[in-house]
Amino acid sequence: MNRFEYARASDASEAVRWAAASGTRFLAGGTNLVDLLKENVERPVKVIDIRRLPLSAITNLDGGGLRIGALATNAETAYHADVRARYPLLSSAILAGASAQLRNAATNGGNLNQRTRCYYFYDTAAGCNKREPGSGCSAVGGVTRIHAILGASEACIATHPSDMCVALAALNATVRVQGPGGERLIPFADYHRLPGSDPARDNTLADGDLVVSIDLPAEDFTGHHTYLKLRDRLSYAFALVSVAAALRIDGSGRIEAGRVAMGGVAHKPWRLPEAEALLQGQTPSQALFLRVADRLLAGAQGRGGNDFKIELGRRAIVRALRQAAAGTPQSQSDKQVA
Repeated sequence: MNRFEYARASDASEAVRWAAASGTRFLAGGTNLVDLLKENVERPVKVIDIRRLPLSAITNLDGGGLRIGALATNAETAYHADVRARYPLLSSAILAGASAQLRNAATNGGNLNQRTRCYYFYDTAAGCNKREPGSGCSAVGGVTRIHAILGASEACIATHPSDMCVALAALNATVRVQGPGGERLIPFADYHRLPGSDPARDNTLADGDLVVSIDLPAEDFTGHHTYLKLRDRLSYAFALVSVAAALRIDGSGRIEAGRVAMGGVAHKPWRLPEAEALLQGQTPSQALFLRVADRLLAGAQGRGGNDFKIELGRRAIVRALRQAAAGTPQSQSDKQVA
């Protein structure tokens, strides 16, 4: 671990002002940053402690939405009465991730901004354009079991590790950010980025930007939703493939609106509005769900070790949509896939 300056911010404006300098990192729960510091993957000049900022409230928005503070922990969010009642998909996705101890410490803002768990990103002896731009990507041609099948480039085939973010993508969340130029809103679809030729940048934040909250719109997907996570073991493992599915079904049994987002397959939560449009006005069926899966996975490319993710993803999408249509969400307590 390198030597760095430590400072504790007393308010958001102070944190933003300090963070405008290069080489700074925010510290909240520390469940990802501390590991990166220990492994010499992150080598900041200054660490800004934001844990005492008043950004942990979960409050109602005018119009029926919900605002979730960036410093609320994952556990506080998952078990909050309004989240469980109005956004059960989000609660389920959070509870599918990490362990109870980590969820008690990890914050919502940190979850959005966590770094990839690519083996080569953590191995400072390996080439990694995300960690050291221009050093190459050792994952290409390497061990690729956990790597991307969608949206990747020759510069980077890493995946985003979050479960929470997959649900937020499906729920059309908005990220509220305070920066040197003031406050702005970032639609969740625009928050994370694909690697392209610049994989070192995970998201669209600028220097000094501080995530202050996540806003959820007033949309009702409480009756038909599921978060399905497929992994190598039943607990404390990142997704090989995950699917957040949410449907709104009318009295005649037809789908009024549908959302499908995938995790474990790309550099960001993977969602295609044109695939979701196939659900509009249709009666739930195996054939329909297969068409949606094929559209979502169009262009998927394996790298040998992760070829299995393409068929696994296809089956996961269909299963998740069946669960959502039937109103039988995946249990995150026993974790057994019915």
